[in-house]
Amino acid sequence: MTNEVGRTAGAGWQIGVSRTLPHPASAVWAFLTSAEGAAIWLGTAVPDRPGERYETAGGTAGELRSFRELDRIRLTWRPRDWDHESTVQVTVSGSGDRSVLRFHQEWLANAEERARQREHWKGVIDRIADALGG
Repeated sequence: MTNEVGRTAGAGWQIGVSRTLPHPASAVWAFLTSAEGAAIWLGTAVPDRPGERYETAGGTAGELRSFRELDRIRLTWRPRDWDHESTVQVTVSGSGDRSVLRFHQEWLANAEERARQREHWKGVIDRIADALGG
């Protein structure tokens, strides 16, 4: 085990970014899995069958690990210029007219990559919130 911030024995370097949104979880989920929403966070259509591969126009590629409707999407994530794969999990939870959107990424290479990805996912959440109007 390590005492470095953002690094664990079980998942290496990792980050988590979340935001509470003034929308029901079902609306946030519908947006994330729509063409418009997927373009913001994934850069291509969201795969919906485990084992299905994807590749973005920018060269990020991976494979869907799990897809639980109205709950979570877990996939591998490897940009073209990386020499390793990471794992991204997107979750939506909530009740009523509020929900929490979370992006969690693990198996990052080092503290610098962790910092870059943290900023990346913060920007993604900002763009999703703007697109949803909140």
